[in-house]
Amino acid sequence: MTYKVITLGCKLNFCESAAIEKNFEENGYTKAEDKANICIVNSCAVTGTAVAKVRHAVSKARRENPNAVIVLCGCFPQSYPEEASLKLGADVVTGNSEKSRLPELVKEFLKTRIKAIKIKPLSREYDMESAVPDEDRTRAFIKVEDGCDRFCSYCIIPTARGRVRSLPPDKITEQAAQCVEHGHHEIVLTGINLGCYGQDLGLTLADAAKAVENAGVKRIRLSSLEPEMLTDEEIEKLHGVNGLCPHFHLSLQSGSDSVLKRMNRKYDKARYKHVVEKLREAFPGCSITTDMIVGFPGETEEEFFEGVDFAREIGFAKIHVFPYSLRKGTVAAEMEQVHPGVKSDRVDMLTAAAVDLEQKFFETQLGTEHTVLIEKPQSHEYSHGFTESYLPVRIYGAELPRHTLADVKIVDYRDGYCIGELI
Repeated sequence: MTYKVITLGCKLNFCESAAIEKNFEENGYTKAEDKANICIVNSCAVTGTAVAKVRHAVSKARRENPNAVIVLCGCFPQSYPEEASLKLGADVVTGNSEKSRLPELVKEFLKTRIKAIKIKPLSREYDMESAVPDEDRTRAFIKVEDGCDRFCSYCIIPTARGRVRSLPPDKITEQAAQCVEHGHHEIVLTGINLGCYGQDLGLTLADAAKAVENAGVKRIRLSSLEPEMLTDEEIEKLHGVNGLCPHFHLSLQSGSDSVLKRMNRKYDKARYKHVVEKLREAFPGCSITTDMIVGFPGETEEEFFEGVDFAREIGFAKIHVFPYSLRKGTVAAEMEQVHPGVKSDRVDMLTAAAVDLEQKFFETQLGTEHTVLIEKPQSHEYSHGFTESYLPVRIYGAELPRHTLADVKIVDYRDGYCIGELI
């Protein structure tokens, strides 16, 4: 029998989908090229758009594979079990705690043809079978942490993912060594709240990065971080990790202290700015990227422009701009909502500021030299990839194999990328 996995959402889900695929392969199933006997939708629930994509994916899987067993798993069923169980028409519905049992649950359904709903509370123990390295990309991703204890007022993730739990360092080294053996030069550490890594083990994020360093990989990258977790001591420890990429995606969400307070974020602008300054001291020339939410409940025009001004003050290399998305079951869902039209206008204004900041960052890179990790080909005209600081670079007139580490000098930039010449 054949299977296929449709993955929605974050990089963590892709690591867990890799584990799902491995599990089905070990149970005698074959990965489908087209239509499949079993379609697994590994879902996300972080925004309303994400949930709409889940509904569409389940509907499309049923339409294109009318006789298949449709499995819905992940964050959406864990967060909204009634809606996931009753309204989406999947045959097997599980949350995040049962992903490693999917072949067993499918087998049971095939015997009984009785809809299976298995949504259990999440454990405080790290599920060693829930994730393997996602090696489908040029950069390999390792899930080292799951869960979040922060309870931001807009976020459903603590419900979807449970409390913080961490992969032990020896297991991190083991997975990283596998990636190196398979030809990966860069490994990305990922988690739901990566900065909280190790708080259940008496360790910190630097210990996870050191565990990857022990595998001999050339580049280590950190995914999204919460600023309050980066103490001066932790930044110093990270500075001591060989191969750590000087790129830090430091979630801001809002540049207004009053909005941050309503969001129940655990820092203010002064703390955020201090962390950025310490990172730039420890990693000269590093890039700082971020996420910002626009139109959070109660956001005034003054608060919005305060956020834009703060973004310019920090000088982000890139900003991912998100309109606030109401999530049932969160504190912010009960607050006074911003009009959709106002929200849309503010998204456009902050996006324009983000483009301007990115161009200014690119300008500072002119004449600098970097090592680019070459990605899959996009065109015969150029090779493309990313520097250690996550600068997107195109190298025209060179067809370089994927996984090549190419030394370049930045000579120009365009909208969204830099142009590099081989050294």
